[in-house]
Amino acid sequence: MLNTKSDLAKYSFAIEAAKYVRSLGLNFSDLASPAYIQILDRAEKRVEEAILYGIVSGTWHNDDIEILSFPASMILVKAAGESFLKRRYALAEAKRAYGLLKFENKEKLIAIAMGTFNWRIKSLNVTIIPQIYDFALHFADFLRNACIFHEDKWKLVNRVMIGGEIYLSKEEIARLLQEEVQKHIQSKLEGEKEVDLPFPIKQRVERLGQLLLKHKEEIRVEELPRGTTSIAFPPCVKHLYDVSLAGQHIPHVGRFALTSFLLNAGMSVDGVVKLFSTLSDFDEKMTRYQVEHIAGKRGSGTKYTSPNCDTLRTHGLCPGPNEICRGIRHPLTYYRRKLKTIKLEVGKGREQKRGR
Repeated sequence: MLNTKSDLAKYSFAIEAAKYVRSLGLNFSDLASPAYIQILDRAEKRVEEAILYGIVSGTWHNDDIEILSFPASMILVKAAGESFLKRRYALAEAKRAYGLLKFENKEKLIAIAMGTFNWRIKSLNVTIIPQIYDFALHFADFLRNACIFHEDKWKLVNRVMIGGEIYLSKEEIARLLQEEVQKHIQSKLEGEKEVDLPFPIKQRVERLGQLLLKHKEEIRVEELPRGTTSIAFPPCVKHLYDVSLAGQHIPHVGRFALTSFLLNAGMSVDGVVKLFSTLSDFDEKMTRYQVEHIAGKRGSGTKYTSPNCDTLRTHGLCPGPNEICRGIRHPLTYYRRKLKTIKLEVGKGREQKRGR
């Protein structure tokens, strides 16, 4: 059980924290009063940290403020109405939780796992050289959260499973709980109804919206993997790429063209999924399935190439050719040719520096 205010401050997403907040009987007008300004300050700070750093800080000075600032921050994020912010905030809070959970004792981890998420989990003290196992978790609870991980150690075939239970270390349990926390928070953000907020809260929502707008593109670019050179993209792909970064709608054929191009240009499946993560209709599970299918990792195993220039023009996806486009019939040919040009220019620049 989480039975201290310090526990509730650390794990404000937990069911015990929610019950405690409800018992106070606060409403939106209460939060807007001067008496609660510190709570709103901390709530706004939590969202700011999520926007700027991608993680909410795990330190605080007052348990009561920390407990109440979590639901207040959820109100701010929900009111902002940005799907991108909802996902980023849920992940930022989940990362905070992981940083705390991995240093928690077994009893506390079990209390959170069972009490808030209904996991079927029990404590262990088993060593199967070289690994020490601290917990046994029902395989269904394991799979529900480990299915999005791609490291070999999370694959079921590589796990110790006895009697339908997966053996796990404390840090692994904390990592699985991070996924559960993220899904839990995001579902709460998506599920709550729109409400008419008092003006002082609306002001904070507006400030956060402006902060997000200022840093949104920067955040998206930072989240993209290295290795694919966007300055070498042909005009058609550059347009689709920029539209994706801006979180704007792309038709189905445009998504296929962009996905197949990026995969063939060297971007990973994870990279393409991240690129599409800011679209309003983003569904990670479905997007990953579609991207993996185009990459040849599902279905027939065929890796699709991107449509040629004639096909892109037919579907209205060519914004107009530039000089390099002349004589080129495929966007990947453009990309490779532009890369060679860039490398030659870089080489000439280095030679000129040496000659000085």
